[in-house]
Amino acid sequence: MSYLTDSSEGTSRLVMGNEAIVRGALEAGVNVASGYPGTPSSEIVESFSNVASERNLYVEWSVNEKVALEVAAAASFAELRALCAMKQNGVNVASDFLLHLVGSGTRGGLVLVSCDDPGALSSVNEGESRFFARIMEMPLLEPGDFQEAKDMTRWAFDLSEELKQIVMLRSVTRMSHASGTVTFGSLPKPGGTARFKFDGFILDPDEGAVISAPVDWKHQQQQEKVKKAREIFETSPFNTYEGPERPELLLITSSACTLYSREALKVLGVEDRVGLLKLGTTWPLPPKLLSKHLASTDKVMIVEEVLPFLEENVKILAAERAAEIGIKTFYGKNDGLIPMAGELNPDLVIEALNSVLGLNYSAVSGEYEQSAQLSAFVGAPFRDQIFCPGCPHRASFFSIHNAIELDGRKGFICGDIGCYSMAIRPTGFESLKTLHAMGSGTGVASGFGKLGQFGMDQPVLAVCGDSTFYHAVIPALVNAVHNRSNITLVVLDNSGTAMTGFQPHPGLDHNVLNEEVPAVDIAKICEAVGARVEIRDPFNLEETRRTINELMDDPRGVKVLILRQACALSPQRKHERKFTMSVDEELCLGEECGCGRFCTRIFRCPGLIWNKKKGKACIDDAICVGCGVCADICPQGAIKREEVA
Repeated sequence: MSYLTDSSEGTSRLVMGNEAIVRGALEAGVNVASGYPGTPSSEIVESFSNVASERNLYVEWSVNEKVALEVAAAASFAELRALCAMKQNGVNVASDFLLHLVGSGTRGGLVLVSCDDPGALSSVNEGESRFFARIMEMPLLEPGDFQEAKDMTRWAFDLSEELKQIVMLRSVTRMSHASGTVTFGSLPKPGGTARFKFDGFILDPDEGAVISAPVDWKHQQQQEKVKKAREIFETSPFNTYEGPERPELLLITSSACTLYSREALKVLGVEDRVGLLKLGTTWPLPPKLLSKHLASTDKVMIVEEVLPFLEENVKILAAERAAEIGIKTFYGKNDGLIPMAGELNPDLVIEALNSVLGLNYSAVSGEYEQSAQLSAFVGAPFRDQIFCPGCPHRASFFSIHNAIELDGRKGFICGDIGCYSMAIRPTGFESLKTLHAMGSGTGVASGFGKLGQFGMDQPVLAVCGDSTFYHAVIPALVNAVHNRSNITLVVLDNSGTAMTGFQPHPGLDHNVLNEEVPAVDIAKICEAVGARVEIRDPFNLEETRRTINELMDDPRGVKVLILRQACALSPQRKHERKFTMSVDEELCLGEECGCGRFCTRIFRCPGLIWNKKKGKACIDDAICVGCGVCADICPQGAIKREEVA
């Protein structure tokens, strides 16, 4: 039994923020959970899958976030409670269906959990999902600590059913992946009966058709739900105030910034001068509550991540009620006091408070800070991001890069999101030349591949991962085939959603519940839409390189090369070595070779290291996974591989 299903009410546990969200949903009696893997949200669906049989849940990793939300919505339409989880990028993918869903309304409680990534700690952007709440006109909740992550999730289902509307709960990386003590509430018995009612009057929200038309009437109903949410938020227990009755400065904050703000006030010792208004219901804002606190001071600072979403909404409310609350001076992101990019932390909040309150607090002396910064630049070696030892992507990009160089026509690769995004750096021989959303590599390549009539004669390649192929590449591939775009798509098939923890995808024969399911073959899909398909092992460098050169020379539309080799960290390869690797020091010429230390300076597998004392390359047996690829890249043949018996 998982500790997340501990039925002892009042038990306190140390849990990750994502686990707190899961516990809250379990306490609310959730029936269905869906999502698409994406850090920092991935643990939510994983945690649900671990308790699915015990709690009679249906849990799935969907093919993408739009489909995941559609699956969860179906449960809601059938009067079940459902949760859909994704990272900030995923809300963009789901937004097409989401726009219709907020118009049609929901039945059973439906919660969309979006986990944003301020600072882009595990993303290629730090996109904001909060603005979708305002654009789509749906309630937005933001927990300020780990207990609230649990309690607010539980309450979100009740709120959803009261409003008959999806509710968005936004977390951030430091909330999702940090841990805190959470006191559990009661767990209901597993249950729920699914029944979709559709025979009532067409506009009946409970028994009619679930549609977003007639648009004018439905939009009015949607806005009435926002008004009702605003009234409910006025007395929400998740909006709290601490500080003097008439503060010198009112600090308004939400989410993880609540923790930073509390720490900053305590460090500065200004709790008697600054009032802290923590908002858990950040859209729509509760006007009476805000007006009460705004009227108590002339100065207001707003602390949030990343963009000034809360700041701008508070300013609008303050302008509308200026006659009642007076003119205010605002501090935050728009005046440059608080950064509008990247994560916040207590030091940044302290710096802002220093400026507004006229303080001169410094956590460390200027001399120490200068010395520390100098040490960081001078003493620490630069460490670039690199592929793992034995990663098939290193071999794949080595062959692709060499094929492009041998071709001589300045070909290039369009890429997208995955571990292979790092190929824009030296670890992938700086091969990627465009990098955008999932599936965009193929879509952009499709466009490049039609520019021959304008004189473009450069070979166009695209790369994608196997999970990304199912997520967003198929439509782009169909587009390229249909329009006879001359491109080569390389599918880097490493047998799982490797970047986020090997979650299963439609290409595998099992799902997140470890049930046997039919695998959907990438090669057959590509062949079915009319592309030429080849399959190779990326660890066979020369065969892979020859194949890529041949495909680039083939002018007949779309060619697909599937490079199939499991990730070195995947369950099927982990702890298994095909070869024992060694370096023959007699053959290794080191700096005298003329190769420029190609193995350790260019190929750069972490399992290959340079021994300065000996002036030779050597194998780091502690991390070498025995893939054997490096034996093929040494011009002297000094790297040896011996097959493990």
